Amino acid sequence: MIYTCTITPSIDYTTYLPEFKTGKLNRSDEVYFYPGGKGINVSRVLKRLEVESTAIAFAGGFTGTYIEQFLINEGIKTDFIPTDEITRINVKIKSTVETELNGPGPTLLDEHLQLLFEKVRQMKAGDWFVLAGRLTDSIPTSFFEEIAMYCNANRIHFVLDTSGPALKELVRLKPLLIKPNVDELGELFETEITSTQEAVKYARNLVDQGVEHVIVSMGGEGALLVTKDLIIKASVPTKQVVNTVGSGDSLVSGFIASYMTEQDATKAFRYGVASGSATAFQSDLCERDDVEALLDQVLLNPLFEQDVKK
Repeated sequence: MIYTCTITPSIDYTTYLPEFKTGKLNRSDEVYFYPGGKGINVSRVLKRLEVESTAIAFAGGFTGTYIEQFLINEGIKTDFIPTDEITRINVKIKSTVETELNGPGPTLLDEHLQLLFEKVRQMKAGDWFVLAGRLTDSIPTSFFEEIAMYCNANRIHFVLDTSGPALKELVRLKPLLIKPNVDELGELFETEITSTQEAVKYARNLVDQGVEHVIVSMGGEGALLVTKDLIIKASVPTKQVVNTVGSGDSLVSGFIASYMTEQDATKAFRYGVASGSATAFQSDLCERDDVEALLDQVLLNPLFEQDVKK
């Protein structure tokens, strides 16, 4: 079983309008309400790719109830941990430029964390634990270190998709997969990455630290996969981008969906990039048919150490 964990879920209120003017009354052309949070997105895409998962999240209030019921209606198993706080609403304004207003995450107590750890302890060898999204400052990094070490000791596949100080601390615990974008990769090493060669260099550094698969998303320039034996750059299909929210989460979902059946990192990378692209081309997350229609348009270019060192 795949378990996704979202520490700070949300309702994403996405509004589209031709022009957004600050300090003025703005009228939207269309609006959407979707459950948000990177782990929740991973579960939603996995379901569309016909892969079962269980979504774990901290949620409370009427917004938390809405999120859980939305997932249940989509046929996704949930195992939420209730909180006393109302789950946040994030506002996404889609206009000539994108603007986001994200609410604060919940303040979690030790009793909440112990409930999460108990859920992890019930997982079995061969299961997947996907920790995705912002890890609130109210939780010490040492808590997630304990979870990662438990997963490693019990042969539970640990996937990490977060950023900031927590990512820097947790990469040394050898997750099976991490997926930083190029800016997040630069932050890890306190530098600015300006080329594919530099991205490969720092991704390779993470592999040398024990991360099994490093995928670096590079926006319109595609993505990189770096493992102990592979360096592959993928080009993304060319089409009008509608919505980038959830694209990276879809990439993670596509990779997992393929890898758990094929055990082939190259095939999984292509499927992941197709999934991320399919989501970017529509207002909501991708469907399986969308992904498979793009597979042949994802071109993989193997790179070699002597090439990236030039």
